[in-house]
Amino acid sequence: MAEAMIVITDCNHVNTDAEKAVFEAAGIPYKVFQCRTEDDLIANCRGAVAVCNQRAPFTEKVFAALPELKMVVRYGDGVDNVDLEAATRHGVQVCNIPDYGTSEVANHALALMLAITRKICQANDQVRAGRWNYGEMVPIQHLANLTVGIIGLGRIGLAFARRVHALGCRVIGFDIFTDHVKGDPECSFIELTSEDDVIARADVLSLHCSLNAQDARMMNAESFAKMKRGAMFVNVTRGGLVEEAALAEALKSGHLAGAGIDVTSSEPLPMDSPLRSVPNIVITPHMAWYSVQAENNLKTRCAEEAVRGFRGEKPRCPVNRL
Repeated sequence: MAEAMIVITDCNHVNTDAEKAVFEAAGIPYKVFQCRTEDDLIANCRGAVAVCNQRAPFTEKVFAALPELKMVVRYGDGVDNVDLEAATRHGVQVCNIPDYGTSEVANHALALMLAITRKICQANDQVRAGRWNYGEMVPIQHLANLTVGIIGLGRIGLAFARRVHALGCRVIGFDIFTDHVKGDPECSFIELTSEDDVIARADVLSLHCSLNAQDARMMNAESFAKMKRGAMFVNVTRGGLVEEAALAEALKSGHLAGAGIDVTSSEPLPMDSPLRSVPNIVITPHMAWYSVQAENNLKTRCAEEAVRGFRGEKPRCPVNRL
């Protein structure tokens, strides 16, 4: 029988020093791999009681092959690479780290919104090319005249809502669960409405919802057509929520005036992606989550949750119910 341990299945961090410090302080054996496939996970995770996981796919096949596994902890909020139903069937607790970088992601969404509404990148390119003419950026709308629509009112969605409200924007929003919004007087500025209404009325539409089978490619040609002509789009959550060819076409046609995205369906963004040829888009390389402090929070909290799973203790942030 393989030694009981914790495994870091994969991560793209510069190092795993924070995790190692937690594991060594707890006196728990650990190993670090860079798994990419189901077979990689099965080969390297035998004996693992808990794992820290970034992108490697935890599927029915993987869970069936790893009977000792009791917990999967995702680096971050989303768990779209983990089959939650299969995990539950096999008695595996899935956890996430939803609170490591709320401010960072909300700030990045705001930065993208400001960049596209104020046309910062186009202006920078113009000046670097030797031109000096603000008229090329006309029109730019007064921020307080804008209605910002938010789909997904969890921690990050609400943090973003507060930021744009402080700028004077009107805020409308949709979420499947709204009791936490209705019950908070500090959220009274948010007009709760339907998803279709948010899409149709927003001058700036920002996604802050999870990726699941129901929401995959929720923003498609039909959805973009429902948006106002001249509206703008922001996505800092998951690339799989967007049909990228439809987004590119909506931008090229002028139906959408701009977009700011930090995530794409395939990462890195393929060289032949239609988004690369669109001039009125700002794309960043899945960095909204990052700051020195947020990265340390993420790594430390992920490792601490894995230790709780190894010891059979109550998890801090469970996703599925066992």
